[in-house]
Amino acid sequence: MQATQYTQNYLREVQQIAMSVDGCEIDRIVELLCETRSRRGRVFFLGVGGGAGHAGHAVNDFRKIAGIECYAPTDNVSELTARINDEGWASCYSNWLRGSHLCADDAVFVFSVGGGSVEKNISINIVESLRLAARIGAKIVGVVGRDGGYTAQVADACVVVPTVSADTVTPQAESFQAVIWHLIVSHPRLKRNAMKWEETGLLSGERSFSIAMA
Repeated sequence: MQATQYTQNYLREVQQIAMSVDGCEIDRIVELLCETRSRRGRVFFLGVGGGAGHAGHAVNDFRKIAGIECYAPTDNVSELTARINDEGWASCYSNWLRGSHLCADDAVFVFSVGGGSVEKNISINIVESLRLAARIGAKIVGVVGRDGGYTAQVADACVVVPTVSADTVTPQAESFQAVIWHLIVSHPRLKRNAMKWEETGLLSGERSFSIAMA
């Protein structure tokens, strides 16, 4: 049985994107996060929709594996919805950052498909958070799609997931956000604690494969 044309095309896009991602920019994010940790700064993960899910997952990974103090506003639904209800959507993240006493030693890490846009009124809560971070002097990093939007304009380091097809911008951008943050948190410069399966080793009957890239 042969895979459908859509499935084949999607997997080819994955290969193309993987070979086109800016590795130097990933390493720059690693460097900035190492500096943040050395200052005992915190990392605040921001995202909307799928990016919000990534934020909560990343908080776990970076705290447990890299030993960095991390938080995400979307992990406390009571506070977040109270702020949205009482203060509005645009300021819900930035006011949460103020309540967390964001400072110059900290970093803000964005997961967003478009990076936010003032002109198109998209992800304004992320835009307002980055404006606050820039004023305070906190580092800004992100993994975003499309042209990178406002995040790419103001970030100290930002990986823009290349667009291969206009029909798959969102799923590919969000998929590669997970790929890239897992690369970052497992990077030898950041990783402090072993992960369970890597620590346990290969189970009986399992094999490890080497992939040669032509």
